[in-house]
Amino acid sequence: MTPEHKQQNLILDRSQIEQKVKRIAYEIYERNVEEQELVLAGIHPNGYTLAERLAEQLQQISPIKVQLLQVTLNKDAPLQEPVQLQPQSINLEGKVVVLVDDVLNTGKTLAYTLDAFLPQNPKKIEVATLVDRHHPLYPIAATYTGYSLATTLRERVQVVLQPDEVAAYLL
Repeated sequence: MTPEHKQQNLILDRSQIEQKVKRIAYEIYERNVEEQELVLAGIHPNGYTLAERLAEQLQQISPIKVQLLQVTLNKDAPLQEPVQLQPQSINLEGKVVVLVDDVLNTGKTLAYTLDAFLPQNPKKIEVATLVDRHHPLYPIAATYTGYSLATTLRERVQVVLQPDEVAAYLL
């Protein structure tokens, strides 16, 4: 993809993403101000990177202890392999869990991850996403949304969260 083609399809640049992450962190804190700790469970790879950025912001603005959990699953065939949570030592019983992913499209990925969380009896499960595309096929809605974007089913949203490039593109 040429740089000018990417530029035409840019939907969020680095500063806009940083602003959205900060706003989501404040919203998480406001909704969970009574909590001593919470778990940010990021869908590997980009959801986890986003969860790390949210954790940094939350630690700057609140006294809440934040634990990071990496969620790994086969997005193309979610029933073929079990959902993995790392580290496994984090106890979720009675805790607030915020599932974090970069793009919420149909809700399928997040729906399949619930099976790994529900048996551990969390207090509540919320969803944070940078971009919500609004194509729900599963009963999953974002609690926290950075950017809402109406897209066609053929279009794709690509979020890049690398040290040298932070952006979101519509492809």
